[in-house]
Amino acid sequence: MAGLTTGSPTPQDITVHGQSRVLEITFSDGANFRIPFELMRVYSPSAEVQGHGPGQETLQTGKRDVELEALEPIGNYAVQPRFSDGHDTGIFSWDYLYFLGSQQERLWSDYADRLKAENVDRDAPMVAKSGNACASH
Repeated sequence: MAGLTTGSPTPQDITVHGQSRVLEITFSDGANFRIPFELMRVYSPSAEVQGHGPGQETLQTGKRDVELEALEPIGNYAVQPRFSDGHDTGIFSWDYLYFLGSQQERLWSDYADRLKAENVDRDAPMVAKSGNACASH
């Protein structure tokens, strides 16, 4: 989902709500989503979070209070957020933001299941993985 699929909805309005920590996006098909910063950070499309292939994902914790410090446009197909924990390598295409917004309930459930499977608390600080070739922020 690195780019924009032809004919897919595009953002008509994007608002960063700092106090409530949500990114509100209205798309051309009328869909309106309020995506929590934490969800964006936990599901960042970056290699740091997603790895370089299936099974290489890094479970993100301690992101409940993460803030969005900047949101830079990338061409006319994406934005690149900079989060308060220093993470700034994920490029969020319009397609990916639509996916996050439309699938929030399932994504939160999957996240809770992953935390439970790893026996990790959502608010636990991140623990550096050894042998990870990607730089961590």
